[in-house]
Amino acid sequence: MPGLNTSSTADISFMLLIFFLTTTSMDTDAGLARTLPKPPEENQENVEMKVKERNILNIRVNKDNMVMMGDAYPTLDEIKERAKEFIKNEKNDPHMPELVPEKIKYLGRTVLITKNHVISVQTDRGTDYGVYILVQDALISAYNELRNEFALAEFGHAYEFCNDDEKKAIREIYPQKISEAEPKKYGQAL
Repeated sequence: MPGLNTSSTADISFMLLIFFLTTTSMDTDAGLARTLPKPPEENQENVEMKVKERNILNIRVNKDNMVMMGDAYPTLDEIKERAKEFIKNEKNDPHMPELVPEKIKYLGRTVLITKNHVISVQTDRGTDYGVYILVQDALISAYNELRNEFALAEFGHAYEFCNDDEKKAIREIYPQKISEAEPKKYGQAL
């Protein structure tokens, strides 16, 4: 009985599959690069840390994706600028983190830094992930700009071109301290 020769159909299908797998790009998940703290050891006690109120910058994002810093509702650019002011505290404002003298070995001198500052971000469970990422990005941008400004002033080149020792010294001056508080669910009975 006459018919079509289908002996090579499997080979052709396999070649098409390989072609599409190798030429198709896969989307990767977006996220934040964070180093999580080590889990507590069995015998370790919970120690409550007390942080002075002036050393904390509270940022809250509600379920309507409105960002609140203190009593203001800033834009993303304002978040970055206010975070930079808070981290640096150039004018030694008593409502901002206290300046502490710190010996930076690589620089060979003592520098006044806001060593004990913390930026606390708290969201509502209904906050959009995209808004959360934008707030985090604004904070990271603030740190990156401060580090870059210091590198340009101190070493004459951008932070990305600094050697490992220079980067370590700059990270000692501007340590990234972002605390992510557990999301809350407001407006619901407990």
